[in-house]
Formats: sequence, structure tokens, C-alpha cells
Amino acid sequence: MATEHISDMSMGELRAFVESIIQEHMGPPRSLFYKQQGKRPIEEVLASMRANLWTPPAGAKSSLEMLREDRDR
Repeated sequence: MATEHISDMSMGELRAFVESIIQEHMGPPRSLFYKQQGKRPIEEVLASMRANLWTPPAGAKSSLEMLREDRDR
């Protein structure tokens, strides 16, 4: 039996209703895991990322210091 008013719903019915509305707007569930799209092996991609990391020079300002400078201008 369908209820006509939200106030007549049990907590479980209300929860199921809200979840159905959210699911309707979001579409099908998306995977939380990475799906490889290219042909490069993941190990090669990670090695390239490690090799291309940028290290700021000694004495350089931190990102926090730069943000504070911009804020205080």
C-alpha cells in the first residue's frame, strides 16, 4: 500500500524513497576503482610520474606561504 504523504512513511520507506531519487539523478553506479584506458602498463605510468616529480629549490616558499602572501595583498 503506497502512502500519500511523506509524514505517513516509516523511516525505512522514507530512506528507500530518498535513495531512489538520488539514484535516479546520479545514474548507474560508477566504479570506485581505477579503470585503465590507455595501453601503457600502469607500472610504466607510475615510473614516469616518479621520474618527473618536481622538487622546489632549497629555500623556496611553501604553497601555504604563497597563499598567505596572496591573501594579505
